[in-house]
Amino acid sequence: MAENHHVDFEAQILEINPAFARITGIETLQVNLGNLCNLCCTHCHQEASPLGTKIMGRDVIDAIADLLTGNRAMTLDITGGAPELHPDFRYFIELTEGNAKKRILRSNLAIMKETGMEWLPEFCALQRLSITASLPCYLEENVDTQRGTGTYDSSISAIKELNRLGYGSELELNLVYNPGGGFLPPSQQELETAYRQELLERHGITFTNLFTITNAPVGRFRSSLEKSGKLDRYMNLLAEKFNPCAAEAIMCRSLLSIDWQGHIYNCDFNQAVGRELRNPDGSPLTVLNLDLDSMRKREILFADYCYCCTAGEGSSCTGALT
Repeated sequence: MAENHHVDFEAQILEINPAFARITGIETLQVNLGNLCNLCCTHCHQEASPLGTKIMGRDVIDAIADLLTGNRAMTLDITGGAPELHPDFRYFIELTEGNAKKRILRSNLAIMKETGMEWLPEFCALQRLSITASLPCYLEENVDTQRGTGTYDSSISAIKELNRLGYGSELELNLVYNPGGGFLPPSQQELETAYRQELLERHGITFTNLFTITNAPVGRFRSSLEKSGKLDRYMNLLAEKFNPCAAEAIMCRSLLSIDWQGHIYNCDFNQAVGRELRNPDGSPLTVLNLDLDSMRKREILFADYCYCCTAGEGSSCTGALT
């Protein structure tokens, strides 16, 4: 069994440039509406499922909308779980219309084919949401292994409907690839070419961009690595493939993550393990007491799983960094 022998992640960053360990300024609010989901994916760092009970309250939603009203140059990035299942999803989207530079919906696609969700694609188009959708492979077997039987067919059907509504042409539809095991994604540019060709030839569908995202060793994916005895090997791989060129562009320098209770984190991975930001008095930093200007130059809370964002081409919620 491999043993951990990598250098502490924060030490790596500080050695390159101490400024890379601090927030530059907040450009994106990533809002996690909760862990309720129609799927139960093997790689999910939030361990979302149909049994998820963490559901953001309307008071938190209203506070986020108020924050955006005074900061309309920011990007709103909406995630989950399946955020579309939140009972106030439509309320939140309509409330934030015109109050963000860009609004991104992170979707598993299959949700659009669930009974009772027929309204969703057209609603997204009318609201002009940018959709970032998970499709971990262009082959059915690989997708269904990771996400559940039938997910591939549902996803392809959803993309076809989105294409019909203008997604992949005048509206943004970005697909996301993440590895099906303890290895790094291939070249984002080369994989995008393959996806574009295969999906067009097989299904006649188009998309805007492909993002490759490295699996973070937290949540359900970490558990699977531990059970198979591959956690140390994967951690060492991430550390060995550390790319200094990706360090400056890590997303936590310009993003804040908000959980279902309104608590603030440096990223969704920190949120998954409960590493929240705190006020000087030790109380949780929340959207109710958040001063965005005070975030500038604040130290980022790092952990060794952060190596997933700097390995290879680098990784972020918008794909490769280099």
